[in-house]
Amino acid sequence: MFTGLVETTGIISSFEKNDAGATLTVEIPFRDEISMGESIAINGCCLTVSHITEDGASFNLLKETLNVTALKGLKDGMTVNLERAIAAGQRFGGHFVTGHVDSVSKIINYEKIGDDHRLDIKIPNDKNHLIVHKGSIAIDGISLTVAEIDESNLILTCWITPHTHSNTHLVDTKNEDFVNLEFDLLAKHLERLVNSRDS
Repeated sequence: MFTGLVETTGIISSFEKNDAGATLTVEIPFRDEISMGESIAINGCCLTVSHITEDGASFNLLKETLNVTALKGLKDGMTVNLERAIAAGQRFGGHFVTGHVDSVSKIINYEKIGDDHRLDIKIPNDKNHLIVHKGSIAIDGISLTVAEIDESNLILTCWITPHTHSNTHLVDTKNEDFVNLEFDLLAKHLERLVNSRDS
């Protein structure tokens, strides 16, 4: 379980696809604190450390992971968001994030307005009901608040503070980039309960 508060960023040193999926190796600032088998969220995807390298760690990605996330578009040298799992007793900010991606979508617009940045994301057609005004959403592992919802064009807007922009991979973000979306866990549980009662 994660909070969506990105701890730091890392640089991809290699991303090699293979018959099983891919091997992702990342330079990680907290490398000395990593343990084998530990869970780390990379761009919002919960991955398991399979090998500790000299300056980071490697992760094995299954074909299914590549098929359902934006990780398939990673390239050597790219910056990624990193967050370790919640530790017992620590302060809890952000919101409950599982690291299991629900959808991949596209950035429609990312632009600086005043001191902040406006981030517009296309809403997947079948997920519109899981988004509420001022509700939470994880975009590439970043816990954000939905500021606006354009129902007619299926676009959600989040405002990015200078701190979030500077301390996540958003500094390198471009329009048309694909991102991982994880919708609020409470909304998904409620959807499940309602659907089970109707069936």
